[in-house]
Amino acid sequence: MAVDNARPGARRIWALTTMICVAAVILAADAISKAQVLDRLPGHPPVRLLDGLITLDLTFNAGAAFGVGTSYTAVIALIVCGVIAYIIRTARRLRSPAWTIALGLLLGGAMGNLGDRLFRAPGLFRGRVVDWINLPHFPWTFNLADASITCAAVLIAILALRGTRIDGTTPAHAATPDPYPAPHAPASGAGTPAKAPAKGLGGPQGTQEGTWGDTDPLASR
Repeated sequence: MAVDNARPGARRIWALTTMICVAAVILAADAISKAQVLDRLPGHPPVRLLDGLITLDLTFNAGAAFGVGTSYTAVIALIVCGVIAYIIRTARRLRSPAWTIALGLLLGGAMGNLGDRLFRAPGLFRGRVVDWINLPHFPWTFNLADASITCAAVLIAILALRGTRIDGTTPAHAATPDPYPAPHAPASGAGTPAKAPAKGLGGPQGTQEGTWGDTDPLASR
């Protein structure tokens, strides 16, 4: 019994640890990459890598991912704070490895961009996010945090379509009705035909009188 009770707690600790580690890796990679870009790209033309597959182009984004909502920087920052709080609160129910990775990617990406909004110019909750990755035929420049959020969204959509819950369970399927149901036993005293009394016997004690109580008319002679 003690081992069974310990398993849910161990799974929860493992899930939380994994989610935090994934988020920490994304946050660190995003912060290091932004620091390198800010140190080397200002004042230089875009850098083409892998025969133009990736272009490094430094931009500053006041909106959400991929430059959406540039006029609502503070509102977006508050929404991101709410998302982070919701993820931390939901993490208590984590049991699914896939959901653990998805929330870790989402948490790390959200925290990476939130850090820019809090600590970069022009001020608190109004900071511009550092974007530096551009792909061919893709209209927006993004960063590792944006890529992490996108991967998390795709993974969450797949899990939702498959019906996988955060605790690792799936919705119970409705029971298939039995095509040959067993007949129900009739209730006591209902639906049971009353037994007819034996032929030639009457009254509640007819059986005993007919067997033992009748006097043989020939015996009296």
